[in-house]
This record gives sequence, structure tokens and C-alpha cells, in this order.
Amino acid sequence: MAVDRGRYTTLVEPERGHKRKQQQQRRLVVAMKARELGRKGIVVGDRVALVGDVSGRPDTLARVVRVEPRTSMLRRSADDTDDTDGIERPVVANADQLVIVTALADPPPRPRMIDRILVAAFDAEIDTLLCLTKSDLAPPDELVALYEPLGVSHIVVHKGGSLDELRDHLAGRISVLVGHSGVGKSTLVNALVPDANRAVSHVNAVTGRGRHTSTSAVALELPEGGWIIDTPGVRSFGLAHVSVETVLAAFPDLVEGTVTCPKGCTHLGEGCALDAWAAAGHADAARLESLRRLLASREGAPDEPPA
Repeated sequence: MAVDRGRYTTLVEPERGHKRKQQQQRRLVVAMKARELGRKGIVVGDRVALVGDVSGRPDTLARVVRVEPRTSMLRRSADDTDDTDGIERPVVANADQLVIVTALADPPPRPRMIDRILVAAFDAEIDTLLCLTKSDLAPPDELVALYEPLGVSHIVVHKGGSLDELRDHLAGRISVLVGHSGVGKSTLVNALVPDANRAVSHVNAVTGRGRHTSTSAVALELPEGGWIIDTPGVRSFGLAHVSVETVLAAFPDLVEGTVTCPKGCTHLGEGCALDAWAAAGHADAARLESLRRLLASREGAPDEPPA
């Protein structure tokens, strides 16, 4: 549920099929990583096996001895071009939905950042949901139209408004919430999980950026069922670990059009066969534009236009 300086907060549930075990209560157990796991990483969302003192009493410490196979892994890299430090940075494991939280104003939307997070979701093979906040400050139409060709689901919320639609999307699922600082992510979390007590940031009037208030990822159980994993606000999302083929796989209607592309084609400009493919009516031009936008974001294009 949380990772903090080598200590792992885990939720232990009674084993099924054993009467004595079923009488035990769910409990939080703090654990450390067993030496035999070596350098194997453990992240929020992992399912693990524990040994030792699993009572959950204060000042006790169990050991994580096994990490179960993961159904998904959301990853990022520190930088798009520098691969000297291992490239991949696990964010969360076993999520089945990624909720991209972005404000419509204060701070303004950053489509390039959204694009990059979408690429990471395609790489992890998890569903995506665009959650647009602060709709009382600006209309959502332009941003919604930008992502409509990608088939990305979206919801629109505003301060003090109903979150019933968002709850419907989250119920029964493991959802990871990602967004840059100041977009209202922690406010949403506090509304969805009343006892979460996540710190809320304010946007700097000079820079237009929010302050990092969530310093580490944490899994929180929803009252109506399901989990949300709140992550620290991000200002970059490196994609050095994602291949062109991975991005293309999210556009099955365009893959066939790349067959006649010249060797080494980046699919970003002159000489790419996708232009003729779309012109012949085999693909929607808006889909091609979206593909190229995502590929450009993977190549390290700026997250937002210069001031």
C-alpha cells in the first residue's frame, strides 16, 4: 500500500478456506525486503508473500519473501535520452486503469504531458480515463476534441460538483491517478476517500505550477469498492523504455499503412507512407495526427509550448 525508505506497508487479509484464519481481521503489516530478493524492486500495488511477525502490532516487522507475478506495470524513465541509470522507473504494479488528472485552467492543460502519460499506459496495456478538473474556470470542448480520435474516455468535474460519474468509473477497479502538481488530484482523492488526508497544493501565481504535495505513491481503498493509487505530482514523464512499435500497436488501423515505409522511418514526416495511406481514405487523418503527436512526445518533444 505504501513504500517509505525501505519499509513496505502491506494489507494482510485472512486466508480463505481456513476457519481460524477467517476469524482474523484485516490488518496493516509493516515489512522489509528479505535479502534473498536481491535487487528486485517492490512497488505500490504489488502482491507479496510475507513471513515473520505478521501480527501488525506496533514496532513489529515482517519480511517480504516473494513478489507475485504482475498483471501490469506502469513505468517511466528519468529522461528520454539518458539511459545510463537503468532507464525504467516502476510507478505502480497491477493497476488496470490509469486516470490522467488535468486542470482546464489554473494551471492550464499540458497536452504534451497527457500524450506522454497515454504512451506509458499503452505500454502497460491498461485502460485510460481523462479526468478534467476546474471546469468552472474553462470549457472542456477543445481538449476533449483533441483526444476524441484516440478513443480516450473522459469525465469533467468542478469544485463542489458531483463525483458520481468518476466513482462509477473507479468502482471495483485498481486505478492509478497521475497528473502534474496543482491540477486538483489530492482534492479529488480526499473527496473520494474521506479519511485520506492528502495534502492539497496551491498554484504559484508567477510560474503557473503547483507544489509537490504527495511525496510518495499510496494505495487507498474506496468505500464503494476498488482501489485508487495516488501518485506524486509529476513534471516530466520519460519514455525512453517505450518502442515505436509499442505506440503503433495502439493504432491498429494505421499499422498496415507502415508496411511500405522506408527503412528507419520515424513516421513523423517526409517520406512516411502513412500520408498516402490516410489520403487514400484508409485511415482518419485525425488518427494519424494523434499517432504522430504521441511519437513526437516519445522523442522528447517539449511537454508544453514555450512562453
